[in-house]
Amino acid sequence: MTPALADTPLTRFIARFIDVKPREWAPLVFSFLFFFSVLCSYYILRPLRDEMGVTLGRERIQLFFTGIFFIMLAAVPLFGWIVKTVRRALIVPLVYSFFILNLLVFRSLLQGEWAREAVAGAFFIWIAVYVLFVVSLFWSVMSDIWASEQAKRLYGVIAVGGTLGGLAGPLLIQGLVHSLGVPNLLLVSAAFLTLAMVSSLWLRRSMDQESPDQTTDAHGAADSVFSGAINVFKSPYLLGIACWILISNGLGMFFYLDQVRIVGEIYPDQKERLLFFARMETAVSALTIFLELFVTGFLLKTIGVGRTLAILPVFAVFALMAFWFSPTLTVIVVIMIVSRAFGYGLAGPALRVLFTVVDAKDKYRAQNFIDTLIHRGGNAGSSWLFNGLKAAGASTPLITLLSIPAALYWVWISLYLGRRQEEKAGEQAAAHKLLP
Repeated sequence: MTPALADTPLTRFIARFIDVKPREWAPLVFSFLFFFSVLCSYYILRPLRDEMGVTLGRERIQLFFTGIFFIMLAAVPLFGWIVKTVRRALIVPLVYSFFILNLLVFRSLLQGEWAREAVAGAFFIWIAVYVLFVVSLFWSVMSDIWASEQAKRLYGVIAVGGTLGGLAGPLLIQGLVHSLGVPNLLLVSAAFLTLAMVSSLWLRRSMDQESPDQTTDAHGAADSVFSGAINVFKSPYLLGIACWILISNGLGMFFYLDQVRIVGEIYPDQKERLLFFARMETAVSALTIFLELFVTGFLLKTIGVGRTLAILPVFAVFALMAFWFSPTLTVIVVIMIVSRAFGYGLAGPALRVLFTVVDAKDKYRAQNFIDTLIHRGGNAGSSWLFNGLKAAGASTPLITLLSIPAALYWVWISLYLGRRQEEKAGEQAAAHKLLP
């Protein structure tokens, strides 16, 4: 990087707030742009996925979540194989080019109405694989490029780029859907994924040398899902994390299915539904940014990991009571926006702290198992459960009441995990002091 790029009034001003060294400016900017583009591309697609969920209908949507589950079982080992066998500098261009081609194909298919439901189902499943690969590869590159000491200083800045991308995507939908039409939004998403790919190449070139000895999270994907399952079931701590995520996905699925039903009844027009979901995404991203900047760090330091983690379950208890009393669009919108923002802005960072006291190999294997069998399997299983209860004649208020005990247990698990994390952190600190 040239000294002139680092030594400007703007960079000197920013350096007052960010601990960044002169040689790190160019790779930091490219990393920021890389993550912004990846999540902007995805968040253009996410409201479209939710709109297609309405097209598919609540009654059949469990079939597509089941499809996601089985395809993810195949995709995770494939991802691990790609990371291990393809030269690192070629992985992002190869995989991102493949997904850009996919977007062009879907755009062509969505131009006609002849196979609307078939295309919607395929796209609904495809987006889950898409986000797994594009986001995981981004963090793999980050692990390659940045050393541990640099990551501690700069990852927060890079994460802001992703959050801003998550905010920009839905705003672009709202500004462009009427002029471009729904299918052409996929071209906009493809353009940002192309920018992400170019940013990754610029990032590689901006570094004096790569760090091939860095361990990446992606390498954990190559580990067996089933060896991860053994590790989880052997450890009450990891099992508690898995249960936390399982209940989170289950209650989230309950609200998601009713959102699909209510939105489908109120908004028959595709563009209106897409705008509705884009506005929801905008609100979620804005609230998440506020939490990340002003709330999360303060809560983690003052009330601890467990209580911070418990905020989302406590909200879920009150959300279930509110939805039992008034199962309306306004209530479900508030619940979905606040719960997702709490999940991204509060629970997500707290969960990452929980994994800091886990052995590295166990961490990768357990996360691999949780991201596939627990996360995706939980989505599939809970969608079958709630739709099965509906088919058996259970009313929405009854299912809501039956879900409250699970939410209360979710609160208890959060507090338990917080206590165990503090105990494990203390044990590790004591063991470190005993080392010569």
